[in-house]
Amino acid sequence: MPIDISEFANEPATNFNEPASAQTMRDALVQAQREFGKEYPLLIGGEPIKTGQKIRSLNPSNPKDVVGIVQRATVAHAEQALAAATVAFGDERDGPGWRWTPAEVRAKYALRAAAAMRRRRCELNAWLILEAGKSWNEADGDVAEAIDFCEFYAREALRYDGAQPVGRVPGEKTELFYLPLGVGVVIPPWNFPFAILTGMTVAAWVTGNTVVLKPSSETPIIAVKFMEVMDEIGLPPGVVNLVTGPGCEVGDHLVADPRTRFVAFTGSREVGLHVVEQAAVHRPGQRWIKRVIAEMGGKNATIIDDESDLDAAVDGVALAAYGFQGQKCSACSRAIVAASVHDRFVERLAARIQEITVGPVSDMRHWMGPVISERQLKSVQKYIDIGRGEGRVVCGGKRISTDGFFLEPTLVADVEPKARIAQEEIFGPVCAVLKANSFEEALQIANGTEYGLTGAVFSNNRQHLERARREFFVGNLYLNRKSSGALVSGHPFGGFNMSGTDSKAGGRDYLSHFLQAKSVAERL
Repeated sequence: MPIDISEFANEPATNFNEPASAQTMRDALVQAQREFGKEYPLLIGGEPIKTGQKIRSLNPSNPKDVVGIVQRATVAHAEQALAAATVAFGDERDGPGWRWTPAEVRAKYALRAAAAMRRRRCELNAWLILEAGKSWNEADGDVAEAIDFCEFYAREALRYDGAQPVGRVPGEKTELFYLPLGVGVVIPPWNFPFAILTGMTVAAWVTGNTVVLKPSSETPIIAVKFMEVMDEIGLPPGVVNLVTGPGCEVGDHLVADPRTRFVAFTGSREVGLHVVEQAAVHRPGQRWIKRVIAEMGGKNATIIDDESDLDAAVDGVALAAYGFQGQKCSACSRAIVAASVHDRFVERLAARIQEITVGPVSDMRHWMGPVISERQLKSVQKYIDIGRGEGRVVCGGKRISTDGFFLEPTLVADVEPKARIAQEEIFGPVCAVLKANSFEEALQIANGTEYGLTGAVFSNNRQHLERARREFFVGNLYLNRKSSGALVSGHPFGGFNMSGTDSKAGGRDYLSHFLQAKSVAERL
């Protein structure tokens, strides 16, 4: 039976100003904290497995809290997971494997997953708040995006399964259809540990592939909650297999194994390039060129023109630079400001930053929370120290509390385009301000890094906006709005250059990366 499905619409945000919604969220946080310290197994072929060594996930707002304990998998477990995924995918003959499951059935599973996530929304929000350090609104946006991915990819799977347009050839019947690739490895990041994990994993299995999922060791409990949703909707065993463990051991083995057909990765430039290099090597018994779908971060710039609404620009930069502590690949890391408005902009942005509340995000009053870990804290502090030598720290720059990994939102002005803090991804609450003497120079500075993910321009000059549309070399460009906050379907997401393969998550071509096209011609 064909699915009667409505037109896609983005999931609305939860309004936590409503007392009932706020109370539900507080109750979910209390319940999640009651479950702190619980141990969770690997899930391979539907079977729970425990190992000798463990990984403890900590609450970055209070690292004394053990959010949960997961297993430290070995290469042997990676082998077991690949074997389970291979069996679940099915052989090349028509049979019971997932590859032969009709698209309508796979789409229904995705829609069920979306419905389950809606029911559990505040519960999932709570784990994001406590394990990833997201504010209430940031956590809610993460879950809403995961729901959007399930809904959108369900519809896209049906579209890809339908009749595809091909040219007519006299005397022949011509057709083109899509086949799944096989067993894939999904490696999501810690900064969007539910949305991106869901998007990549559901995209893989809704197109008929099976998955070995290796989440970040910083946020493994959220991955466990995703697996609970998969179990709730009745996804067959082996379609998704959860393996928690270090990337240098388990991740490398999964990427290199000849049974792996594709890798979906989101993370740092360094790890992403390593994944690409490892996947490119042909191993004995490997029958294909592995496909890599990669998103690897950015050094995003917002241009503030001399003909712009400064208040709107200040708000856009503040939200994009310091939302979720700047730990977004789309975060505004550079503000490139026209010389004539530079001083006024810096003064207003500094005043806006002073309004940001920082603290444990289980309390809704705190807009900015901790960075993810002590290692990340030290990395960002190192860049702040570098910034002191490369520019002028206007505000921020200090650690707030030793109880959690909290940093002040930091603004560094008088930065040169080739300075390290203007070139390297910091992934923390730090924004560099650079001065431009013309719009042309602003574009040159904006394009002057090896990345090309997101960018924004604030201007009331139509010629400048049109020039940015053509020349600002990023995968996602925003005009007169902030550079973060891409919505599924409306803002297909992915970048150029060292920002990844520009695979456009949440867009109409995304599922094609998990499929291979077959053309068939029959002479009549």
